[in-house]
Amino acid sequence: MLFQLALALGAPWGEMAMGGKFPGRFSPKLRISALVQLLLLALMALIVLIRAGLVFSELFELSKSVIWFVVALCVVSAILNTITPSKKERMLWSPVTIILVICAVVVARS
Repeated sequence: MLFQLALALGAPWGEMAMGGKFPGRFSPKLRISALVQLLLLALMALIVLIRAGLVFSELFELSKSVIWFVVALCVVSAILNTITPSKKERMLWSPVTIILVICAVVVARS
């Protein structure tokens, strides 16, 4: 989430995101995209926290099914980060997203 926030604020790390197609600072349109991704990641984190029983216990039952949405997004993210043409993105985010898949599955199955 902090990486997406940094991109949205103008960090010159474009080569490590979106397949490396936009090196340097993102355009205003892509900065909005980074904010949308940040919000999606925040929602996913909230769902994991609910499923783990750490917050909003009244939503625990709903989280039993919604957590699989998080797992699916993590799997897609891991695949995309593994096949990206950007070597820097692949080296940085492939391990991170694979670990996220494992963690999401552990929480989902708990």
